[in-house]
Amino acid sequence: MDKAALRQRVFEQAEAAKVRFVSLQFTDIMGVVKNVHIPFHKFGDAVDHGLWFDGSSVEGFARIHESDMFLDPDLETFGIIPWERGDESSTAKVICDVYTPDGEPFPGDPRGVLRRQLARAAEMGLRYKTGPELEFFMLRRTSSAELANGGVPAVEPLPHDQAGYFDLTTDEAADVRKEMVEALEELGIVVEASHHEVAIGQHEIDFKYDDAMRTADNAVTFRTTLKAIAQQHGLYATFMPKPFHGINGNGMHCHQSLWSLDGATNLFYDAGDEYQLSQTARGFMAGLLAHARGMIAILAPLVNSYKRLVPGYEAPVYISWARINRSALIRIPQASRGRPEATRLELRCPDPSCNPYLAFAAMLAAGLDGIQRNLELARPVEENLYHFDDTMIRKQGVRTLPGSLDEALDEFSQDEVIQEALGAHVCEWFLEAKRAEWNEYRTRVTPWELERYLMTY
Repeated sequence: MDKAALRQRVFEQAEAAKVRFVSLQFTDIMGVVKNVHIPFHKFGDAVDHGLWFDGSSVEGFARIHESDMFLDPDLETFGIIPWERGDESSTAKVICDVYTPDGEPFPGDPRGVLRRQLARAAEMGLRYKTGPELEFFMLRRTSSAELANGGVPAVEPLPHDQAGYFDLTTDEAADVRKEMVEALEELGIVVEASHHEVAIGQHEIDFKYDDAMRTADNAVTFRTTLKAIAQQHGLYATFMPKPFHGINGNGMHCHQSLWSLDGATNLFYDAGDEYQLSQTARGFMAGLLAHARGMIAILAPLVNSYKRLVPGYEAPVYISWARINRSALIRIPQASRGRPEATRLELRCPDPSCNPYLAFAAMLAAGLDGIQRNLELARPVEENLYHFDDTMIRKQGVRTLPGSLDEALDEFSQDEVIQEALGAHVCEWFLEAKRAEWNEYRTRVTPWELERYLMTY
């Protein structure tokens, strides 16, 4: 659809829904959604000329002396916000690109970072498709009345259901999840499945596999939508990687593949290969494995992320690949016979706290590097590495991911491919913010330390 036709369709949709306000949205470097609300009568001007804002007020964007920049709405992302839809007035949202005063893409805009890598892939005749699976917990909120009566929030909030993986339930969680799916569909996100996950209180909703920019946009909208719907029920949806000790954390397994530019041919498929993987797919996987340690700080960006990335709880820490082995970093899902379009890989280490634009840009850059350098893919490791000791793992020639955010940041700062993909601006701000986060954590005295040491020493 050309721009004029798209503009007409969007404005007709807005008028039919009686839109009175539009939320112009973008993310900061950390993936936190920012927005500027404007009256609908200003929306046409914003579409035609952009909307100026102060970038110095957004962490990681600009310093005071270089603060002016403007938002350019992408009308492909326009949608009516379901929980703000009314009979007389509604609010819409649209995701924006960020530009500098001279009209150049702002180097600190995460969406622009991904766009640059997609353009690089297109120059190689490649189209990048992804399908992220964001897991989340739904937790019961502590009521304001309880707090007013002298109560305090629990140190670890308790999940509100007792179900397990794929369990059929009739409790409140199942109904809330249906509402979440309906809201996502109203926003134009095609949902393919929803189910209860392994841990108590844990859920997953999967949406359509598509071009990477669209799925990154959808992932951002997904998180804000689920939080809003949960809040309406007195619940809290959290994408924190490891909110509870002793049970599974939240992952964001990323299915991905490369296609021809016209979208007609899956370039990962080779019918003659044992795993139905082409040399393109093998080179891409080799690149992911080669840069796994260098990009994990982007894919798992919190101190808490590395409490999920430990052996045991279905979170991969071993830099290897396989078909059936879920302890491997990359898994090759079984594709139905006669469906070459279904051939893809699944990278299992990202978590849903990441910025999806930066995560996809880093993964794409790593994979393209593997293709361009003809990196050789190591043999698959189908054994469950969780049952191996360190000596046995070393004999397999398998490396592990960093064990802390501090170690991950060191690896990130030394990986030139990932650094170049994200750009100097993003890397500088990201490292500065994450070093500060690590140091704050490192110097904090925790309840565990007090329980363990206070009375003994």
